[in-house]
Amino acid sequence: MSLIIPAEWAPHRAMWLGFPSHADLWEDDLAAAQAEAAALARALAGPGGEQVRLLTGTSGGEAAARALLGDVPGVEIVPGAFGDIWLRDTGPIFMSGDEGMRAHGFRFNGWGGKYELPNDETVAEQLARHAGAELIRHDCILEGGALDHDGAGTVLTTAQCLLNPNRNPGWTESEAEAALAVLGARKLLWLGDGLANDHTDGHVDNLARFVAPGVVACPVAWGRGDPNARAYDDAARRLAGMTDAEGRRLKVVRIPSPGWVDSHEGGAAPASHMNFIIANRAVIMPTYEARPAELALQALEALFPDRVVIGLPSRALLTGGGSFHCITQQEPA
Repeated sequence: MSLIIPAEWAPHRAMWLGFPSHADLWEDDLAAAQAEAAALARALAGPGGEQVRLLTGTSGGEAAARALLGDVPGVEIVPGAFGDIWLRDTGPIFMSGDEGMRAHGFRFNGWGGKYELPNDETVAEQLARHAGAELIRHDCILEGGALDHDGAGTVLTTAQCLLNPNRNPGWTESEAEAALAVLGARKLLWLGDGLANDHTDGHVDNLARFVAPGVVACPVAWGRGDPNARAYDDAARRLAGMTDAEGRRLKVVRIPSPGWVDSHEGGAAPASHMNFIIANRAVIMPTYEARPAELALQALEALFPDRVVIGLPSRALLTGGGSFHCITQQEPA
């Protein structure tokens, strides 16, 4: 078997997790964001069945992590350096197979120049070195949250992000597809726009996710005034007409969105139940409002009958622009 990017539901050797560490970035939300990240770490290491590798970015972050998680079995605190906690985007993308494991590192430019912070460009090397994986560097700009993989060469993405001129100016669909061949991508499935007010320019891990071979989950609008109703329906229509790399027509499962969630910056925040993380024995979903979260969790339970489905609050993490999938990166078995 050649090297592949396994589906997220395939077994993991470890789960990396970024721990909020910079008071100047998180300000009044720092303690609450640390508490939410710690709750995620406990769920991953406990019912999730993961070896958690918690990367801290400052000495103060390390001290806070040890106070919250220092005695939790299955949590390894790894002192490091990063601009912020979004390891899905700054860390490497791991491939595995009979030849072992490789880590692919791409250039990172702060989501199109919005948030360029010291040390983010070093995260891929730190994770690969700790994992004992060879790091293969690539010159193009790419964030892990822009892609979702089915483990057999089918990749979900959005044109809003992957073809955005603030990443790789002039990229066409064919050029992007050629660049992603290094990750074993045999077929890219192109969606349009992602969530409103998402500083990632529409990462697909807030919009649509593979949950099984040939099965994709995407939101359905919740409540009046859901700012993303049109984007959700557009994604679902496109997916319903697509086939994967194996030629299977996709099954599309709609899951209630969080609806309108106020942003601390004004307007709607890019809150998404799609930002769940699939752990070895659990699926952990961010929650915002009680009723849509309850229904979304029930929908995920039907999709993952072999895993416990857990909802955890993520409002403080959302003030930084993301949630559980954004701050994690799986290291495949």
